[in-house]
Amino acid sequence: MKYNIKKYDYLIVGAGPFGATFAHEAALRGKRCLVIERRSHLGGNLYTHQENGINVHDYGAHIFHTDKKPVWDYVNQFTEFNGYINQVIANYKGDLYNLPFNMNTFYQMWRVKTPAEAQAKIAEQREAAGITGTPKNLEEQAISLIGTDIYEKLIKGYTEKQWGRKATELPSFIIRRLPTRFTFDNNYFNHRYQGVPVAGYTAIFEKMLNHDLIDVRLETDFFSDKETYLAEFPRIVYTGMIDQFFGYKFGELEYRSVRFESELLATDNAQGNAVINYTDAETPYTRVMEWRHFDQNGDDDVTILTREYPQDWDCQKEAYYPVNDEKNSTLFKQYRDEAKKYEKVIMGGRLGNYQYYDMDQVFYAALEAVKQEFKQ
Repeated sequence: MKYNIKKYDYLIVGAGPFGATFAHEAALRGKRCLVIERRSHLGGNLYTHQENGINVHDYGAHIFHTDKKPVWDYVNQFTEFNGYINQVIANYKGDLYNLPFNMNTFYQMWRVKTPAEAQAKIAEQREAAGITGTPKNLEEQAISLIGTDIYEKLIKGYTEKQWGRKATELPSFIIRRLPTRFTFDNNYFNHRYQGVPVAGYTAIFEKMLNHDLIDVRLETDFFSDKETYLAEFPRIVYTGMIDQFFGYKFGELEYRSVRFESELLATDNAQGNAVINYTDAETPYTRVMEWRHFDQNGDDDVTILTREYPQDWDCQKEAYYPVNDEKNSTLFKQYRDEAKKYEKVIMGGRLGNYQYYDMDQVFYAALEAVKQEFKQ
């Protein structure tokens, strides 16, 4: 079968943020692009749909946050963002705490009222736990940052559910992504620019790919005829799993997956917050999202809740989170070195680079790849 009958300049594998951004920018430079997407929709894991007037995020909550003004300005070309600020509640066996860790959390946990009292309590628990030197794993890192009590109630169970392994087996850098503040500030992110698209994320990708020089084919699997695609197209942007691209020749990289359960309720406010994390080990899900609280849209008499259940990944499931431990990082480097031999292929995105990216990082990386490709 011939795929490049229109003499496309680029084949883009994946219609998520990296692939869509590259295709849009290439088209603006007069390049003809074919975008193929295995799923039945645009946007990758950012896909949203509207139900009862409510924007539902089909692959988990996505809040855009960044300090990169060029990236913020870039995505605002395609949609209007609201001013949503993520303020998460943690539920530990019925007790509620503010996240991320801040003076509200410390007061709720210990009834301390000043930063000095909170810091003294953390130092006391760090010393009692015998944490000295550089933390060797996530557990030591967490106790070093916020003490034993908060670690045991708000981190340990949630993290071990999410990653499917003990906190002592996880790298320390995972917990460092979450801010720790000695102010009464519940803003989950430290970034200057934050929000959620008023019309949902899908609208961004529909506008990005609406160009005379871009053709999109959904429900089209690159691996159904990989060698023909590689032979026919002069340049390929690949955003799928890097180990799959190479037929798992060095072994499979590990991922974590997620499944979601949603329900429609006859109320306009079921839990009072957009996101509630369930941090005990016994609750099988990690968090519950109430979508109407992200943008205050929706019919007056209903709400939609979605529960998020972490699970082991296999080839029948979506790969969400790369497991960036030492074993997998070493394996990824083998694949990355192999990819350098394929000069016509650009590897990009979360799966192509086996990296847990925030959204702004994916858009930034795509724009940098465009600059490199067109030598701007």
